[in-house]
Amino acid sequence: MRMLVVTAVPAERDAVTRAFGGEPRIREVPGAELHRAGPFDVLSGGAGPAAAAAATAFALAAAPASAPYSLVFSAGIGGGFAPAAPVGSLVVATGIVAADLGAETPDGFVPVTGLGFGRDTFAPPGDLVRDVAEATGAVRGTVLTVSTVTGSAARTAELLAAHPGAVAEAMEGFGVAEAADRFGVPALELRAVSNTVGPRDREAWRIGDALTALTEAFGKTAPVVESWTRHDRLDRHRD
Repeated sequence: MRMLVVTAVPAERDAVTRAFGGEPRIREVPGAELHRAGPFDVLSGGAGPAAAAAATAFALAAAPASAPYSLVFSAGIGGGFAPAAPVGSLVVATGIVAADLGAETPDGFVPVTGLGFGRDTFAPPGDLVRDVAEATGAVRGTVLTVSTVTGSAARTAELLAAHPGAVAEAMEGFGVAEAADRFGVPALELRAVSNTVGPRDREAWRIGDALTALTEAFGKTAPVVESWTRHDRLDRHRD
């Protein structure tokens, strides 16, 4: 029973595979390499929701019909909203939201759903979110997908006003979830916080610490998600 993990960049991919020691086995799929470690196939799909969606879809389509993926992760580092998710913490998404997909109007931003088409939110399985959070100590809350990383106090305030439950932002989660949904596979987003959302201050970022936290998180997450996928598959079989 395999699970797919989609990251933006190779450093995040390697942080995940390090949780399982040794050298990962590598398999080519269209447009990417899958690095197999523990129960996960991990790929670096590129930055942003479009690249993430394309990479996820290719990997899901390339899975053998006899052994489809049972779960898809969007994983990596991201920005945390203070004080809910401080630098160095982990977050697991209760909702994966496309925060800037929509239209600007004289009255403010209108999400794509307000325009009468599409969707802007995916909800990961609640029991799985709970179990992963308990195993890793992660904060639970909405993770926003943005195409432009937030770099000002004004934009931070706008996002929190529109999404009061937001704990973090990143650039790929919604794309991964969109592709997974097309294949009927549940999606989860797990992030390690490298910086605080707000005025851009690269000197304050702690990317190395966040990658270390990501490695530790996947070591703790693996047995939780393996158990969940086994029980979920049994439940669906009974239904």
